[in-house]
Amino acid sequence: MADKQTRTYEELLAEGAAVPTEGWDFSWFEGRATEARPSWGYATALAGRLGEADAALDIQTGGGEVLDFALTHAARSPALTAATEGWPPNVTKATARLRPHRVTVVASAEDAPLPFADETFGLVVSRHPVRAHWDEIARVLRPGGAYFAQHVGPGSAYEVVEFFLGPQPGEQREARHPDRERRAAEAAGLETVDVRAERLRMEFHDIAAVVHFLRKVIWMVPGFTVEAYRPRLRALHERIEAEGAFVAHSTRHLFELRKHC
Repeated sequence: MADKQTRTYEELLAEGAAVPTEGWDFSWFEGRATEARPSWGYATALAGRLGEADAALDIQTGGGEVLDFALTHAARSPALTAATEGWPPNVTKATARLRPHRVTVVASAEDAPLPFADETFGLVVSRHPVRAHWDEIARVLRPGGAYFAQHVGPGSAYEVVEFFLGPQPGEQREARHPDRERRAAEAAGLETVDVRAERLRMEFHDIAAVVHFLRKVIWMVPGFTVEAYRPRLRALHERIEAEGAFVAHSTRHLFELRKHC
């Protein structure tokens, strides 16, 4: 393979379009894109909570990477651990990855009711859910049970989004605001224990990284394809070549909520 510095625009496009997108393993981006991590260290904090739980559910587990890490580093595993995932390639990947931990992976669309009985779990977790269905989360939690999750915040990576789609309405930018989500969670019967938010620097060092990011995080530019956005991709490639890394900012918030007893 040609050195990254000598690859042509077309070669970079082809590479970004060919990388598999299943799971939440972002190791391919090493050396081509970076994103600062939140100070709270979600996966490590999750390991601590799993070590104290008897029944846990991970919603929208992706390829099971974060849950695998957390269970591997937990002091002990819950007696019952389940996970949901809606995308078939990820279901297959998560099932294989989490089998050694005896996790039951259930194929369930992200908008479907959670396929579990009322008050099954003492702990419900999620990393970057597309949308939190608070009524369902509250339903499957036992009284006194906890929801512990890291969510994508408002306007996350909107420098990328608006480069391709143009300025977005304020309502859309604020759709994931933690205050809104907190109010919705409290309306469903959950009480707030802790909410923390951070804005984090992202850098894209070549156009292949941008293409792979938009293919992997599909809600950023809905319907994204290389062919549909070729002129904008060319413009961004030329900007990166002339000015260096394209800088954006992600937003994340940490939720710790508890169901009323």
